[in-house]
Amino acid sequence: MEEQNRVMLGITVLCSFCVGVLLAYVLIPALRRLKAGQEIREVGPNWHATKAGTPTMGGLVFIGASLLSLLFGLPQIRGGDFSPVYVLALSLCFGLIGFLDDFFKVKYHRNLGLTALQKAMLQMAASGIFLYVLYRAGLLSCDLYIPFANVSLPVHPVVYMVFAMFVMVGCVNAVNLTDGIDGLATGVTMPVMAFFLVAAVAAKQWGLAFFPAALLGGLGSFLVYNFHPAQVFMGDTGALFLGGAVCGLAFALDIPLVLVLVGIVYLWETLSDIIQVTYFKLTHGKRVFKMAPFHHHLEMCGWSEKKIFAVFVTVTCLMCLLAWFGIQGRY
Repeated sequence: MEEQNRVMLGITVLCSFCVGVLLAYVLIPALRRLKAGQEIREVGPNWHATKAGTPTMGGLVFIGASLLSLLFGLPQIRGGDFSPVYVLALSLCFGLIGFLDDFFKVKYHRNLGLTALQKAMLQMAASGIFLYVLYRAGLLSCDLYIPFANVSLPVHPVVYMVFAMFVMVGCVNAVNLTDGIDGLATGVTMPVMAFFLVAAVAAKQWGLAFFPAALLGGLGSFLVYNFHPAQVFMGDTGALFLGGAVCGLAFALDIPLVLVLVGIVYLWETLSDIIQVTYFKLTHGKRVFKMAPFHHHLEMCGWSEKKIFAVFVTVTCLMCLLAWFGIQGRY
């Protein structure tokens, strides 16, 4: 049975990739016809102006492909394992928030869509509902597993829920912040999905494993069109969906602290932005980095987008490997 599940997971990745390629082939021209082009921030690198008009909301490609997780995971779902449904639903909720943000940007031809408060409130609500459902389903222990130490610290459910909500919202927006140059968020998230796929298999949560498998294939197909020079951007639609998938899988597998390792690039991108803004305000105009988040700083230092992509993806792969050794005691 386990061998059959592993084969089906491999087929899921392959089918998702093929479906994603076909979806992109149809979707990208449609987005061009709808004039759903990206608006470029004036404060960004001036050479990014050439990207203006590139179709956005391309995240629909891997979102559509990820729905295959329900099809291939159907036997487990029928057996009572609804974990892939919960994580997919969470990701879709975040994707919908991103879609609304993209829609307003495209409709009003501006770089800002929903306000920060609107997005934060919607994201907190989605996170809270997801965590409550996981808890009621017995999939969330409210014990904080410490990687490498192989110990779990009991936490009061209310405290854990509040902590988890802030972690999830922070994680989702960190993934969104990473989506700043061609292919970066896509490439960085692929090894993260591979990690969660392996972790789900090790935990024998076969139903849940089909979601990162399908998303891994979908991201691979999207990268074909999103790699530099990008023919399409994922937009907030895709970035927030990915953020929901990353944090949703971490909590569904009950290993949230692993996000510090597998999400090291997301974390550093966010920290670089916080450091820049804080230092700028404290020193009345001075900067730590040439531009934030950090990938823009590297661009200003002369790094090409392809080099940044290669380095960030390599770092993520190494940290995912480290994280795998960190949770060995869990299984």
